Amino acid sequence: MGMTIPEEYGGAGADTLSYAIAIEELTRVDSSVAITVAAHHSLGTLPIYYYGNEEQKRAWLPDLASGNKLAAFGLTEPGAGSDAGASRTTAELRDGQWIVNGSKIFITNAGTDITACVTITARTGDDEISNIIVPNGTAGYEISKPMKKLGWHASDTRELSFEDCAVPEENLLGPRGKGFHQFLEILDGGRISVAAMGVGLAQGAYDLALAYAKERHQFGRPIASFQAMQFRLADMATEIEAGRALLYRAAWLKDQKADFALASAQAKLYTGEMSNRVVNSALQIHGGYGYMDEYAISRFYRDQKILEIGEGTNEVQRMVIARHLGL
Repeated sequence: MGMTIPEEYGGAGADTLSYAIAIEELTRVDSSVAITVAAHHSLGTLPIYYYGNEEQKRAWLPDLASGNKLAAFGLTEPGAGSDAGASRTTAELRDGQWIVNGSKIFITNAGTDITACVTITARTGDDEISNIIVPNGTAGYEISKPMKKLGWHASDTRELSFEDCAVPEENLLGPRGKGFHQFLEILDGGRISVAAMGVGLAQGAYDLALAYAKERHQFGRPIASFQAMQFRLADMATEIEAGRALLYRAAWLKDQKADFALASAQAKLYTGEMSNRVVNSALQIHGGYGYMDEYAISRFYRDQKILEIGEGTNEVQRMVIARHLGL
């Protein structure tokens, strides 16, 4: 749960590539487990490690890195999705406390029994966004019932509301007014996590389809013996490897402390759309059985779509890529 957090704070001290492979392998079986780990690590824990002072790191990271506690990141609002800078949640400094008012939506891990905190973006002044750590249980901080979703059924997703929620001044994460820049950096890294999920989900769907094609008989022989199935599976396997190469390159660039923003956006965009194609083909290979809930491929199919929406929609990824291309 704290793979890339240094050992001195209770983490494993692993590199980003190792972390990406772990998320890929989890998603190969269950996306809900994978997103719980990925959101906790990339969105919940890393901001405290990257931008927190030493006191904040010592206070929060050991429990988060061990998995004893979960963390969440509150960016999206009902009126601020792709346009994250349109955030309307406010935090006013009064007598040594931030008084937070506003709401967040679609937040992962915020309402579990072991959730410790959520780091939110809030307007702390005119044209000024800051990040603030809000502990669970703080008065004025209300968490909705779990939201019902198309997929990721075992992942905790909530709407959050803040009404005169008082948070200690020292819970400001990093310098005041730097929140916009901070969450853009966090999203760059988070895209590696989601790209890993795209690769892993596609691989899992392919594995299911290949096994089914070998065991399913029609016209007196396995459907895997028909060229139509073989070509479909060949295309799936090839696309998965292309996505994996993009993912590993982005993770490697981050580990080299090189600029990885373009690579992560490209990996996220491609693997999101690739996983859509692969899981659709995998369900098609299953035929009518694939439409039935007792076959795992139906869950993979439901879980896939969010990979083209979360951490920046496909359209936003193209905007990010174009900007990095100097357009």
